[in-house]
Amino acid sequence: MKAKRILLIDDERPLLETLEMFLTEKGYAVRWAMSAEEGLRQSKLFDPQVIILDIRLPDMNGLDVLKELIRNGRKNIIIITAFHDMDITIQAMKFGAFDYIPKPIDVEELDGAIIRALKSFSSARTAVTIDSPSTFEEGKIVGNSRAMKDVFKAIGVLSENRVTVLIDGETGTGKELIARAIHGNSPSPGHPFQAINCSTIVGTLLESELFGHEKGAFTGAFGLKRGKFELAGEGTIFLDEVEDIPFELQSKLLRFLQEREFERLGGEKKIRTNARVIAATNKDLAVMVQRGVFREDLFYRLKVATIKVPPLRERRSDIPLLVEHMIRKINRELNRGIERVEEEALRTMMGYGWPGNVRELENILTHAALNTRGEVILSDLITPLLGQPLPARETLGPDPGRNRNLKNIEKDYIARVLNQTGWHFGKTCQILGISRPTLRQKLKNYNISRAIE
Repeated sequence: MKAKRILLIDDERPLLETLEMFLTEKGYAVRWAMSAEEGLRQSKLFDPQVIILDIRLPDMNGLDVLKELIRNGRKNIIIITAFHDMDITIQAMKFGAFDYIPKPIDVEELDGAIIRALKSFSSARTAVTIDSPSTFEEGKIVGNSRAMKDVFKAIGVLSENRVTVLIDGETGTGKELIARAIHGNSPSPGHPFQAINCSTIVGTLLESELFGHEKGAFTGAFGLKRGKFELAGEGTIFLDEVEDIPFELQSKLLRFLQEREFERLGGEKKIRTNARVIAATNKDLAVMVQRGVFREDLFYRLKVATIKVPPLRERRSDIPLLVEHMIRKINRELNRGIERVEEEALRTMMGYGWPGNVRELENILTHAALNTRGEVILSDLITPLLGQPLPARETLGPDPGRNRNLKNIEKDYIARVLNQTGWHFGKTCQILGISRPTLRQKLKNYNISRAIE
């Protein structure tokens, strides 16, 4: 297999030599440059798959070099620096650096960053491509499965009338999106769509939110307030988690559904409205009726028409379409440039149970996108978020060494070369590319003697 190419750009020759030795031993093809000008030239001649770039260079600011490299199409750039500056770190990541590693360099951290960068580079060829990654359609319901086609048919039929609709589905399946689609495709889409989550407001406050109140109706009612039903006018009111409406308030909702009129809390005037009611639940209302915690007559009034939303685990074939749609949304909202998702990551998502459904899928993709360096979401980011163990660590060169820092690596390498040459200083210096005084100084610094084998 052809060796992966790595370009080092730094003005510290000892560090360059040590890194070159470390990376060459791992099977990489390495070149290095001690100036920005030479680094930019080598990036064109050598065509590296990963560039390790220092921030402080003698002839140019490393951030400017980073921007120039990115303009030239280089993406897998790992920044290294001895200057721990928050602003520089922020700027480097903002400009598109793949990773940022402080000096003194932890070679295990650097090794991991190189592997991730190379995996991102190689996965780009096999990843699932996001068509038009910057285009996102707000409010679009995505799916091509039989179950979702049935949902689309129901939306089409119910959009032509004003019957009460009950949308039944687990948390995170997109019930409000369906309600908005019914409203948006109705003959009067320009009228208000009023949504309220019945589980977040209790008692008198919920009644006030739904039906409004008169001044002085209760403590703190300092003025008249119009409720959701009144504000909806000829539009739609969406009652999410309708099962949480208190039993005593259910009768007032039933009366509205029967008579199309209501009174504000504390008021006597009858107010009529033609607002359409769409309710949603993630509970079995029939069971709640049997338990006596939900009115049977209200239950039948709400379920004049019903839409059953399938959980994501029952429409796994829609996951690639949903991923593509959500990546477009994430790119727009987070100003990211994700263009592909690794095939292994997609397979992992297809095999997961998704207890949180579409909402969980979006949350996981958002988290992964925030931590993605480059344009490909890798399986290494997706798998831990699903509570699954990571596969055995892959390497793109020989097995990584056990050394934890560059000094140990250089010490062991010098010792091995000395043993191979029978401690012949001339041959050792020739192999290492250093002078005899430098070799003697390193023997002293690392306390190397013939005892080391």
